[in-house]
Amino acid sequence: MSLHGIRITWLGHATLLITTPDEKTILVDPWLAGNPACPAEYHGVSPDAILITHGHFDHIGDVFAVAPRCHGPIVGIFDLTSWLGRKGVDESKLVGMNKGGTVALAGLGVKVTMTNAHHSSSYADENGTPIYLGEPAGFVLRFDHGASLYIAGDTCLFGDMALIRELWAPQAAVLPIGDHFTMDPLQAAHAARLLGVQTIIPYHYETFGLLTGTPAALKAELATLNVNAEVLSGPPGTTFA
Repeated sequence: MSLHGIRITWLGHATLLITTPDEKTILVDPWLAGNPACPAEYHGVSPDAILITHGHFDHIGDVFAVAPRCHGPIVGIFDLTSWLGRKGVDESKLVGMNKGGTVALAGLGVKVTMTNAHHSSSYADENGTPIYLGEPAGFVLRFDHGASLYIAGDTCLFGDMALIRELWAPQAAVLPIGDHFTMDPLQAAHAARLLGVQTIIPYHYETFGLLTGTPAALKAELATLNVNAEVLSGPPGTTFA
């Protein structure tokens, strides 16, 4: 993978820690101490920014614990960030946006564009009642030094991934492969073909028994489609650079 010094650490399930060449960190979907796959040494991470794709527990389960330790913006769809503010997260950190919009993360050298994703987004309150938290989303991260990364979030395959390629030409993509709640390896392989990426980091697999997709299956589907993309995988805690 050639991302000009960007390092991506998979913390299990759909949680990522992205480190810039200036050693700034971006935490994606903060499920840390509650995540059975997240290595313990990352439970207390203090990021410089947080990106949230949607509001399911396996994506924001530790947001209230990590938000006070976050040194910069906490970015998500407007409905979700508004709810976080009502629940006590420091509103000065919250950056609510919507699909199609772009925000610059000050001091981190990256512009973040919110893209579509097809999924759902809610969180159970104290009584177990589901709270609607806006629509799910993905992100394209464009770094000042030229790297471009697409994080799909939880989604099925959709044809407009071809427009993500046309508009932002990501070099690498983080794609869910687990099946049941998201794309399976076959759909992820088609997503890679539509995106034209050189590198794929699969995620959202193995955490639960229902998530049956594997990196090996993704590689097999890519070969069947004649898609020449590198698949980077390893146990939670692995850093890709």
